[in-house]
Amino acid sequence: MRPQGEPVAAEAVIVDRRRAIYTSVSVPVFEKAQVENIVFDVVAVVGATGAVGRIIVSLLEERRFPARSVKFLASQRSAGTKLRFRGEEQTIEELSPEAFEGVDLAIGSTPDPVAREFAPWAVERGCVVIDESGYFRMDPKVPLVIPEVNPQAVESHQGIISSPNCSTTQLVVALKPLHDAARVRRVVVSTYQAASGIGVAGSRDLEQGTHARLHGQPFHYEAFAHPIAFNVIPQIGSEKHQGYTSEEMKMVHETRKILGDPSIQICPTCVRVPVGNVHSESILVETERPIEVDEARRLFAAMPGVVVVDDLPAGKYPMPLTCDGRDEVFIGRIRKDLSHPSGLAFWCVSDNLRKGAATNAVQIGELLARKRAGQGRPVGARA
Repeated sequence: MRPQGEPVAAEAVIVDRRRAIYTSVSVPVFEKAQVENIVFDVVAVVGATGAVGRIIVSLLEERRFPARSVKFLASQRSAGTKLRFRGEEQTIEELSPEAFEGVDLAIGSTPDPVAREFAPWAVERGCVVIDESGYFRMDPKVPLVIPEVNPQAVESHQGIISSPNCSTTQLVVALKPLHDAARVRRVVVSTYQAASGIGVAGSRDLEQGTHARLHGQPFHYEAFAHPIAFNVIPQIGSEKHQGYTSEEMKMVHETRKILGDPSIQICPTCVRVPVGNVHSESILVETERPIEVDEARRLFAAMPGVVVVDDLPAGKYPMPLTCDGRDEVFIGRIRKDLSHPSGLAFWCVSDNLRKGAATNAVQIGELLARKRAGQGRPVGARA
């Protein structure tokens, strides 16, 4: 596998016709920004000590985000603690309205109630907010953006840009080339979501709960209503609509909004599985015209940010262990639906903390940076 962050040629698509394997190793067209070309004077990371926030901090440094300075905000409990960024030790500040004075861009990964409170504080002070929470996603005034899929949507923002739910993000990246080629009419998707999707507490529950089970010890789960060790839980989120959960309805509504097509029919089932990190999805798609397997592989391989790993005889396909820590969406097990002539089935895997959350948010920031730099906008001006 390519080391994280190593540049690759845009045309790096490997084709093995004997086994019909198409593997795209292309990175999204949004290449790493150069810190020398400063676009933002001050960037704030809100929720910097959380599971996603820590990755955002790391990505800003790894990708040389074009900011003169970066400040870190968190709850009162975490304020005053230290972290290292660009070789220097920095103090985390308490989240408050005044903390956004002079800030050009804020990237937030917080619970919905916190986002609801802090985002208006930032916008009132001329700051653009990239929000990872679910609070603003379905607000018609707030664009919901995946840079590889709908980059043009950022043009309509009024101070807040939302990043989708992790399970939605990898689904929509996979659907985009199929929708462009043959228009997706119906999707049946079952998710296999990792414990890390619920945060640090979820990861701790899985690790400690597994240890306790193996040693015959009792364990009180903090994040899960049922044991996650050696178990699967077919509910993520609360009951929402006709027997579907809030997580499942997020996938329905967010997918339609991002693709700009409210007619797409979606039937999701979201399941928590005893995997530490990286979400997997079994996806069945029906399109207006049939898409053959070879065409699907070519479409996926040409999609920025997608890697195709599809060699069933050799036992090669995406798995959480091989996709952990990567920023791409991985696709394999591509095959025709035996029950419908216009159906296509495939397996989709992506790191939920990275592309499903932190990486997508940082890529939105890079998209804003390029637009501002290209248009000669002042740093504080909204795109």
